[in-house]
Amino acid sequence: MSKITFITGGAASGKSRCAISYFASCDNVLYMFISKHIDEETKKRIEYNCEKNDVTWDIATGAEDLISMVTGRKFTILDNLGAYVNKVKSKICPNIEDMDDEVKRDIEKQAIKDISELIDFVRDANANLLIISTELGFGPTPLDKDQRYFREILGNVNQRIANISTDVYLSTSGVPFKIKGI
Repeated sequence: MSKITFITGGAASGKSRCAISYFASCDNVLYMFISKHIDEETKKRIEYNCEKNDVTWDIATGAEDLISMVTGRKFTILDNLGAYVNKVKSKICPNIEDMDDEVKRDIEKQAIKDISELIDFVRDANANLLIISTELGFGPTPLDKDQRYFREILGNVNQRIANISTDVYLSTSGVPFKIKGI
């Protein structure tokens, strides 16, 4: 049975550690890192996990065509939805001065469409996907216009993806709390 898991939390809250632990004993996991470079701590954690559990994982950085990357995979971690939303934002609105509510909605719609299509593909393949995202709703509203728009966009995308996920975890201080699911 396919499972879509969503893990959210603040910066340095243990989201990646929780994701790696979630699939710890699984072989042939794909860790898709949206940014071009994976941080050394996460890379070392993955390598340690693989050695400890005698499994092999693949790490992909700069993930672009998400569906083609997960094809043939049973277990995938997407790190990080915020970075993906930022990529979409940069493509649709490279200049923050052009941002308005309509453009903001276009960015949200595109990011939700892309991730929903990925989720549908994973479900049809009877595979498992774990999505990591940052929760930005606990902090104050940023004064910077770009940060404020990004916070609103990611908050709305997080809500939609959490709603269509099987399980949702909130990670805080390194402890994951299950807030949705069986």
